[in-house]
Amino acid sequence: MNLSGRRESTNVDDRRGKKAAIGIGIGIGGVGTTIIAVIIALVLGKDPSSVIQNMQNVKPTETESAYTPTAEEQELAKFSKQILAGTEDVWTAVFKKMGKKYDPPKLVLFSSSVQSGCGGATSSTGPFYCSADQCVYIDLSFFTTMEKQFGSAGDFAYAYVIAHEVGHHVQYLLGTLSEAHQQMSRLSETESNKISVRLELQADFYAGVWAHWDNEMFNSLEEGDIDEGLAIASRIGDDYLQKRAQGYAVPESFNHGTSAQRSKWLKKGISTGNISDGDTFTPSYASL
Repeated sequence: MNLSGRRESTNVDDRRGKKAAIGIGIGIGGVGTTIIAVIIALVLGKDPSSVIQNMQNVKPTETESAYTPTAEEQELAKFSKQILAGTEDVWTAVFKKMGKKYDPPKLVLFSSSVQSGCGGATSSTGPFYCSADQCVYIDLSFFTTMEKQFGSAGDFAYAYVIAHEVGHHVQYLLGTLSEAHQQMSRLSETESNKISVRLELQADFYAGVWAHWDNEMFNSLEEGDIDEGLAIASRIGDDYLQKRAQGYAVPESFNHGTSAQRSKWLKKGISTGNISDGDTFTPSYASL
């Protein structure tokens, strides 16, 4: 991506060096979404239920220790702030066209573990959005994990991760998130997972909408960028991850969408840039 001369958002809470015990809540990722702790557990051959249980049973605390980030990490921090600034510019403009005001989320940078308004989390949780405090949380080491575990790297792939979490914030502001949560609380686990998939695919679409307009505003996309985004979208599909971890997929347990679905909705957002084209709730589940 071409980010030369781009501003960095100041709406950032840098908590690197502070460590928190974990006690995770339902609000993480917007719906308990971005459950990358479970995904990575499956990839590494661990029991995901034990990961969740451990996260729920630890009393949240936070301590501070000396922390010196590497030069590479500082570059990633700068990059993340620039991408956040881009989402602020794009969604402010999109919301204005809808006659609405955009209140941006805060970006929280952490290392190892963090305490959020939704509970505690560790680096293995991956990036997540917490609707309770309207913050996007990320341990920058996740980008290294992306490259090592998923074979995906590149600045646009990294930007897509941040833009996806900001997409959950857009859902929160539009009321989609709370409405979906209410529906999920009344449904079986299988049906609740289907609502989760619809939320995640819409967040992918919103990430694409951001990319579309960021490029219109700043000419930010370069050759190969879109391919990077589509590559990581396909490698974090539920079917891909489950087959990689256990050799088969269990569709009723999907909560993020298949590789094909995630790529489809990201690409659609990039192509149209029209937020009204991102209705993932009206179509039949099979047609997503």
